[in-house]
Amino acid sequence: MTDSTTPAPDVVGGSAAAPAGLVEQDVTQGALTPVPEEDVVVASEPAERRALVIGEALIDVVRRADGSGEEHPGGSPANVALGLGRLGREVDLLTWFGDDAHGALLRRHLEASGVAIAPGSDTADRTSVATAVLDADGVATYEFDLSWHVPAKWASPPAVPLVVHTGSIAAVLEPGGPDVANILAAHRDSATLTYDPNLRPSLMPPPEVTRPVVEALVALADVVKVSDEDLTWLEPGTHPLEVARRWAASGPAVVVVTRGGEGATALTAAYELDVAAPRVTVADTVGAGDSFMAGLVDGLWSAGLLGADRRTALREADEVTLRSVLARCAEIAAITVSRAGANPPTAAELEDR
Repeated sequence: MTDSTTPAPDVVGGSAAAPAGLVEQDVTQGALTPVPEEDVVVASEPAERRALVIGEALIDVVRRADGSGEEHPGGSPANVALGLGRLGREVDLLTWFGDDAHGALLRRHLEASGVAIAPGSDTADRTSVATAVLDADGVATYEFDLSWHVPAKWASPPAVPLVVHTGSIAAVLEPGGPDVANILAAHRDSATLTYDPNLRPSLMPPPEVTRPVVEALVALADVVKVSDEDLTWLEPGTHPLEVARRWAASGPAVVVVTRGGEGATALTAAYELDVAAPRVTVADTVGAGDSFMAGLVDGLWSAGLLGADRRTALREADEVTLRSVLARCAEIAAITVSRAGANPPTAAELEDR
C-alpha cells in the first residue's frame, strides 16, 4: 500500500479507445500514444440514450478511528455510475480492474445496481485498492495502490450516450488522462459532458502541474461539480468561489461548488444560487460527492437538459429548475453520508423520504 505522500508506482495508462464501437484500438505496452481526437469516431444517433461513465473502479478499505475496518467497492467514477444506476438510469462504465476476488466484488456490486461494464474493463493485472482512513468526525483521507489504464481494446455499447462523465484519477494521470479527454471531445457533438475533478493530492502531480489539465477539462465540459477543498488545493490563497466564477466563464453552462455540510453553490453566466445541506448524523463522507454528482446528472436528465441538442437550454436553465435539482442532490448526498461507505440511495428511497 502506498503512503499518503508518494504516488503509487504502478499508475499506468493506455491508448484512447474509440466510443460507439466503431474504432477499436489495440495497443501494446511501449506504444502508449494517445489516439488523436480526429481518429475517434462516434456512431450515428440511435433511439436509446444512455450515460457513459469513464474512470477508475476500485476497492475502498475503510479504517476507522476506533481501529475497526471494512471493505467497500468504490472509485469516484464507478460511484457516479452506481448512483445513476440506483436512480434508474441506463449507464455504462468504462473502467479498469482485475479478474480477481476484488474485481468480482466490484462487478457484483455494480451490476446489482444496473451498471453495465464495458467489455475489456476487467483485464487489469489486479484490482486497485484505496484505503480511506477516517478521523473521529468520519472525514476520510486516502492512500492508494492503484493501476489505471484505458483498456487497450474495449467494446462500447451501440447507443450513443446522452451524457458522458469522467473525473478524479482517470482524468488527470498520464498517459491515460489525455485518452479520456479525447473520448470526451469525440462525444461533444452528441452528448452533454460532465466532469468532477475530485482531486487526490497524495496521488496526483502538484497543483501547478494538475491545474492546467483540470482547467482544460473544465473548458471542455458542460457541467462541472467541484468541492471547495479541491479548489483550495488547486489555487491556495484564492477564494473557491472566485476560482469557480472563472471556470464558469471558460465554457461550462453550470459549475457547482460543494461545501460538505454547508451546502452547495451553483454558478451560471446569469446568476448564482445557494442550497443548504440537510442535517444528518454522519457515518462517514465516503462517496458523498460522487452521489451528489450522480444526482446532478439525473436531475438535469429529468429536466430535459441533457444532450448536445439541449446545450442552449442547459445554459439558459432558470433558477427554479436548477435550485430544485441541487436540493435533490443535497438530499442524495445526505443519505449517503448517513451510512457507511459509498452507498447512494435508490429512487425508491428518495420517494419514501
